Amino acid sequence: MTAARGLVVGVLTAGVALGVAHLVAAFVDPATDPVLAVGSLAVDLAPQPVKAFAIRTFGTNDKLALLGGVYALLALGAVLLGAAALRRRRYGLAGLVAFAAVGAAAVLSRPTATPVDVLPVLSGAGIGAATMLVVVRAAQTVLVPDRGRPRLLNRRQFLVTAAGAAVTAGATAAVGQTVGRRSAVGTRSRASVRIPPPGRPAPPLPGGVSAGVDGVSAFLTPNRDFYRVDTALTVPQVDVRTWRLTLDGAVDRPRTWTFDDLLARGVVERDITLNCVSNEVGGPYIGTARWTGIFLAPLLREAGIRAGQNQLVSRSVEGLTIGTPLEAILDGRDALLAVAMNGEPLPLEHGFPVRMLVPGLYGYVGACKWLTSMRVTTFDAFDPYWVQRGWAVDAPVKTASRIDTPKPFARRRGGPVMIAGVAWAQRRGITAVEVRIDDGPWRQARLADGPSPDLWRQWVYRWDATPGSHTLRVRATDATGATQTDERAAPFPDGATGWHSTTVTIT
Repeated sequence: MTAARGLVVGVLTAGVALGVAHLVAAFVDPATDPVLAVGSLAVDLAPQPVKAFAIRTFGTNDKLALLGGVYALLALGAVLLGAAALRRRRYGLAGLVAFAAVGAAAVLSRPTATPVDVLPVLSGAGIGAATMLVVVRAAQTVLVPDRGRPRLLNRRQFLVTAAGAAVTAGATAAVGQTVGRRSAVGTRSRASVRIPPPGRPAPPLPGGVSAGVDGVSAFLTPNRDFYRVDTALTVPQVDVRTWRLTLDGAVDRPRTWTFDDLLARGVVERDITLNCVSNEVGGPYIGTARWTGIFLAPLLREAGIRAGQNQLVSRSVEGLTIGTPLEAILDGRDALLAVAMNGEPLPLEHGFPVRMLVPGLYGYVGACKWLTSMRVTTFDAFDPYWVQRGWAVDAPVKTASRIDTPKPFARRRGGPVMIAGVAWAQRRGITAVEVRIDDGPWRQARLADGPSPDLWRQWVYRWDATPGSHTLRVRATDATGATQTDERAAPFPDGATGWHSTTVTIT
């Protein structure tokens, strides 16, 4: 019974403390929620193999898995906290202070943190301590044997006290969630944005961009299906009215723009394929969208880049830094400050109000979301977030291909089977795709139209399938004549390599 009451004390104390912290964070900044802050710190400190395992295992649900792990550890800590508090109240309070110190340290470790940001942690710890004292008192008085002395609380009253604490914990969390939704300035701000028609619209897509096979990825990826890989455990909520973009560093004329300032320069529209360096061979972290934005190179040239500079460091509103080779922005490619995606303002998850987009580079060096500043510097002077963690300084996209259909372990009838998928080599373009069945010869696939080297291409191969288990492989050749290597390499440090393969059964 004592162990059970220790569990109740700990869980209720933690529940009230976290509920209050969540409620206060809804008013201060959702990112100051201690659970989110601890989760973000865990992301920053996790070794590369752990990050790779999380992305490979959980995919785009990696953030949910991380937060689930944080809550599981908190639950275990809460049980130990409750047991300690029943033994000596000061032990429980000391443990609560230790938990609060970890939360405060995590909050203050954020690059954009201010002293006010610890208010949710302090509020939660204070109310949690009061809750602990009340519930511990209730639990301890129930344990006093009835020797003619009046009990302060009987079991029923203890349960009422515990239930009251549970309701308090749930209510504060629910109110915090409601307040957070209603105070989601980014959602309201995005709804108010009107993107002007592009002065230079993207040309209509040729009718032949589709291979005409079911199961192949759509040529333009809908926003709801576009992959998301980033370090933000809570999506930043940016008010476009107060948002500013600064350009400084080694430039002669630093500048600051409002959102309207950027739109007034005139927007253009481009179709661009974007992919993540974390993509395994055959992985899903790639998509194509019609982006609307402002050309980035003219902004840099107008600022007057000083001699010897080779890096543009972009920073997001939550403090993440991304380093992009200046040469890749200034060499004539369609590097954009994107403000819209597939005909609508950028979704919050994809960087509203402005993100950078540099074709031909993996996202971690060329696609900063929630952009708020840019600084011209050198690679020797500054290592951005991912470079500090061992990823390559420069990361041009590698030639790759993927089988979309048939799916792995599919069962098909013998006869004609359409093998199809996508291939990409941004900035170079795809000129050939080949398919091999088992250990047979490589066979040429039919390529769909490719209107730009910055876009992926669909392909299809008609196979006269025979009964049995078969392994299908694919490889691509880019416009330089280089054929995709069969050497398998993990995504770290500059992108995966190898042929994608799948096994099917023909009946």
